[in-house]
Amino acid sequence: MSVLGQVGDLLHLVPVQRAGVGLLLAAAGLPVVGVVIVGLDIMPVRFAMMHVALLGIAVGQLIGLDPVVCALLACAAAGAGVAPLARTPDGLSGAMGLLMSLAIAAALLLLALSGVNANGAFALLWGSILAVRPTDLLLLGVLAVAVPGLFWWRRRDLALLLHDRELALCSGVPVQRLTVLLLVLVAVAVAGAIRLTGALLVDALTLLPALAARRLGRSLVSITAWAVVIGVAVNTAGFLAALAWDLPPGPVLVLAAGAVALAVHLIPERRTSSWRASASSAGPSSH
Repeated sequence: MSVLGQVGDLLHLVPVQRAGVGLLLAAAGLPVVGVVIVGLDIMPVRFAMMHVALLGIAVGQLIGLDPVVCALLACAAAGAGVAPLARTPDGLSGAMGLLMSLAIAAALLLLALSGVNANGAFALLWGSILAVRPTDLLLLGVLAVAVPGLFWWRRRDLALLLHDRELALCSGVPVQRLTVLLLVLVAVAVAGAIRLTGALLVDALTLLPALAARRLGRSLVSITAWAVVIGVAVNTAGFLAALAWDLPPGPVLVLAAGAVALAVHLIPERRTSSWRASASSAGPSSH
């Protein structure tokens, strides 16, 4: 059987179709989250939320609830709870480091005291793209609408916040509320990707498309658009390649996104004004 025939047969399977739809939905929202992560310079957020997700999974297994739902709720609560600690841009990274340490300690202690199968909890962190359920697709669909919608609605305020927190404060941007909302969205997005690539490989859906897009876009809007386009292309190509050659989709997606990010950074940098420069001269949106 040819490679195309094999891929065509696999695409008739319901789990494969769900995985494909999930990746396309993820590509519509999660790269926008990556733009926020890069703009706020909170790279540790992925690791922090990975540990918080593990804590939520452990709680879910202990009390008999859906571990992924518990991970989602734990990440959302953690994202909102850590925002008051982020009084400065540097404080965001520090708060995430504190959260990561506390979450992993609590998760390991809970697993040890409860006798919950630790292997099962850690297995969920690796993800299983073919195990995507209708409820996971619903969550990704909500993110695919909510994240771009929030970005478009508050794009000027976001541009100021991602450019300079103090300037945003002086310009009347509700920095604290917007930061809380952004951190909750970032946390929920990380949790929502658990079933796809797993929390450990979530960069393929969030960070890597955003890093590549920053090299191509001239404004925050164009950077975000490029991130979504790159996310769709990488997810589609990586998933089809994994099906064609019977490879694990998660690592293939990460390698594909990483290759695109590296290739884009080989393009000579254009001498144009960045979105950060334009943001400093723009006022906040009126609402």
